[in-house]
Amino acid sequence: MTTAIQLRRGGLLLALFLTLSGCVSGTVKSTSIPSVQSSPEEIPEHRLLDLGIAIFDPGLDEEYDEIVFPEVRMAESRYMPFVLMEAVQNSAAWGAVRVIPNGDQAVDVTVEATIVHSDGEKLTLQVAAHDTTGRVWLDEDYTGLASKYSYEQGSRSRMDPFQAVYNRIANDLLQKQLALGNVATSEIRLVTEMAFARNFSPDAFSEYLTTTKKGRTTVARLPAEDDPMLERVRKIRERDYLFIDTLQEHYASFNSQMLAPYQEWRKQSYGEVIALRELRKTARDQLIGGVASVIAGIAAASSGNRSARAAGNVAIAGGGYMVKSGLDKRTEAEIHVEALEELGTSLQAEVTPQVIQLEDRTITLSGSVNDQYDQWRELLKSIYDAEIGDLETPARKS
Repeated sequence: MTTAIQLRRGGLLLALFLTLSGCVSGTVKSTSIPSVQSSPEEIPEHRLLDLGIAIFDPGLDEEYDEIVFPEVRMAESRYMPFVLMEAVQNSAAWGAVRVIPNGDQAVDVTVEATIVHSDGEKLTLQVAAHDTTGRVWLDEDYTGLASKYSYEQGSRSRMDPFQAVYNRIANDLLQKQLALGNVATSEIRLVTEMAFARNFSPDAFSEYLTTTKKGRTTVARLPAEDDPMLERVRKIRERDYLFIDTLQEHYASFNSQMLAPYQEWRKQSYGEVIALRELRKTARDQLIGGVASVIAGIAAASSGNRSARAAGNVAIAGGGYMVKSGLDKRTEAEIHVEALEELGTSLQAEVTPQVIQLEDRTITLSGSVNDQYDQWRELLKSIYDAEIGDLETPARKS
């Protein structure tokens, strides 16, 4: 093999390492946290919209990297909506703001999010929000970096390390709400009530709503205020609110129990992520340096000069050692990944199912909240059917 071919192949190998090495970012010393905005003037009660924040999608459907732990993500998917709820409530510009089991409920405005990235150092949420008419409020990613001081004892007791992310979402939602007029707000509230009624009695309420060609839901007509079926639907809706309000106690208790171990996990994760990145940087540098040394050694060893050949052989040996050292560093990095997994497992052990008391029964939240809420809605449907009895469906007006 000629020297030119050897150098060309060595150059290609070096280029490959450079391509795969990626970039390395430093730690963030401080972050700017925007305050939660409020309405410049008091919003009348009839214009206050209810807002539901669905349990987040943990983002485990897609391929994820080696420092993502499903047990931690599942816990985060229940923890983060509650933190966002508190931020939204601070704007004092909404009706009821609740965490809801999923985005299928008839709520004036529904917020859904997917956890794209979360490792203690960086948080990225993909957020979508819409109202019951189909109007899109938000559809974007929100990213925040934790400060290196976020996990100090004083900071940990005051604010979430990623509070800036939640506050920005809350402020964007508020701006969308303030941009609505009285007519749009009233329409949303009416559509929400009719959508809830239609879920329980499609035969009786399906014709009250219509969908435009653009996919917007509007009110076609309204039942009479003294409609007996509407009265019963409103009672069922109040019972549904009661259950969801009870779930808020569960979410609050869950977050209270999770806070200490989760903050400790994030603190440790932050350090592990930084250490992992630095180790990979060192490994990359040693691999690149080793490859470069081998390439130079090949060129020198192919020289006709005896001294150059000797020096080339030394360079090849030294470069080979650097490559091996770089690979050893990557092995050491894997140890940090295993440490993160152990932390995630210990966190999962801290998060246990809760038992909540309703008026006439005890419900154990041992399965998924979605399953529990589905069972609750089935119960409400049976209660509604029993109360309706032989009531006739209201006559349709031509």
